Amino acid sequence: MLSIFLLKLDWKELLMGQEEWSFILEIILRTIIMFFTIIIGLRILGKRGVKQLSLFELVVIIGLGSAAGDPMFNKDVGIVSSIIVFMVIILLYTIVTYCIGQSKKFEKLVEGKSICLIENGEFSIENFKKENLGSDEFFAELRLKGISQLGQIEQAIEEISGEISVFFYEDEKVKYGLSIMPGSLENPFKNISKEGFYACTFCGHTEKKELGITDFCPKCGKNEWVPASNKKRVT
Repeated sequence: MLSIFLLKLDWKELLMGQEEWSFILEIILRTIIMFFTIIIGLRILGKRGVKQLSLFELVVIIGLGSAAGDPMFNKDVGIVSSIIVFMVIILLYTIVTYCIGQSKKFEKLVEGKSICLIENGEFSIENFKKENLGSDEFFAELRLKGISQLGQIEQAIEEISGEISVFFYEDEKVKYGLSIMPGSLENPFKNISKEGFYACTFCGHTEKKELGITDFCPKCGKNEWVPASNKKRVT
């Protein structure tokens, strides 16, 4: 049955759609032209357009990619019209970049602003809520920077590019903080059976606990705690 199906299959339509085989050479030519058009466009945009992308720059790159991609294989899309799209996008980019350089308010409107997510070893709760960032994803990024607990961090700032900048305490100033190692937030305590330093699982606030039922966190009002860590960074 399979062999009969394969014999009856219109391989030309499957592989080429409604186009003739000769269109392959035209695809190659179109791709070469648009490839060099992209290079020229990115050279005009400069290094700022090809580093870590802000939201605005990402929109520009998507626009350029769409304008370049369609004429490579779509016979109905002319190359000239795509090049005009390129020129318009680059012109808009130049205008918006100029306006960004002239106005801080416009810059914040278009690109957003950097935001502090951790300060003095604890979450800046209100700022963290504003960002579409899960704690597991955030912890993974911190671990990639060699961080094992929040008490090592003086400040962590999310830049407009989405990158996380981290400023560390000196080793002698590292304090107890919420451990961010895998599994560290599982099985939180509401009843302390061993005296020591504990961290709130929600905001990272750390304090010394006595035996007995835990108090509510004075920073966030939650009541789940895990043992805090005072490990220093190993670099």
